[in-house]
Amino acid sequence: MAKSKVKWGVLGAASIAVRKVIPGMQQGEYCDVAAIASRDVAKARAASASLKIGKSYGSYEELLADPEIDAIYNPLPNHLHVPWSIKAMEAGKHVLCEKPIALSAAEARALVPVRDRARVKIGEAFMVRTHPQWLRTKELISKGQIGELRGIVGVFSYFNRDAKNVRNKPEWGGGGLMDIGCYPITMARFMYGAEPLRVTGVLERDPEFGTDRLASAILEFSGGQLVFTCSTQMVPYQRMQFLGTKGRIEIEIPFNAPPNKSTRVLVDDGSDVGGAGIKVQTIPACDQYTIQGDVFSKAILEDGQVPVPLEDAIANMAVIDAIFRAAESGRWEKP
Repeated sequence: MAKSKVKWGVLGAASIAVRKVIPGMQQGEYCDVAAIASRDVAKARAASASLKIGKSYGSYEELLADPEIDAIYNPLPNHLHVPWSIKAMEAGKHVLCEKPIALSAAEARALVPVRDRARVKIGEAFMVRTHPQWLRTKELISKGQIGELRGIVGVFSYFNRDAKNVRNKPEWGGGGLMDIGCYPITMARFMYGAEPLRVTGVLERDPEFGTDRLASAILEFSGGQLVFTCSTQMVPYQRMQFLGTKGRIEIEIPFNAPPNKSTRVLVDDGSDVGGAGIKVQTIPACDQYTIQGDVFSKAILEDGQVPVPLEDAIANMAVIDAIFRAAESGRWEKP
């Protein structure tokens, strides 16, 4: 009899995993979160007890050696994404790796031969790519609701000056561009259905941490542009706007959509700058981590395509690399 659920193991007890991703996946139709590992066995036991996960391990190796586990969710700090994703694939496990999948496109490319040799699936955990508000926005744009898409404008920011936080450690792949700038980039590529021709950007680094705390970039696509700002030391805020030749779409909470409240997509026909031409499309409450886990699990069970495959993840890293280069060179750079 064919399996109806994928048995998942989680590497580490990261905050995002324990607070959001695991509880989301546990609601899924095709996900069974069966084990969690930490290098601190007490931490693994505490997480497994509070989340009612069957097995806990005091090392990542023990989890990867468990023959019952089909797939691994990897939410480790950024610099551990590639090494542990490789080990998981070599152990015959499928991998859903937290974003950014690597510290550079070159590092991400090292995953390709391992995936092909192990014949497993690996994807990047951009949960936004399967959220109904984004799929609805993509559908409206493809149907010509705003004419031709010409510009995307985005902001994503929060405030965090905790020296111990992984996001503030440059050697661990910290900084705003890696942590949150990756979102407007992946979603602009998704919306235009293309790769940017060239990019430019500016970064301001924290004098103490050395991480980029404020980054702005322009991506030029053949059909239009993306302009975005991200920051790890600004007021918490997020918004994405899609500007066409005839109208505009705005996603109110584009990235951290709440699992227990509906979200709103604002569709503006452009008839009134004061907003009289805005119609609101309400997207029912849903947990984007449940959806991501189910879509990925279904791809494993049915041998289909995962939502954000490795090739897409590498292309996104190439854009991030190019923005870092542009910030150094002061010129346009090609991904």
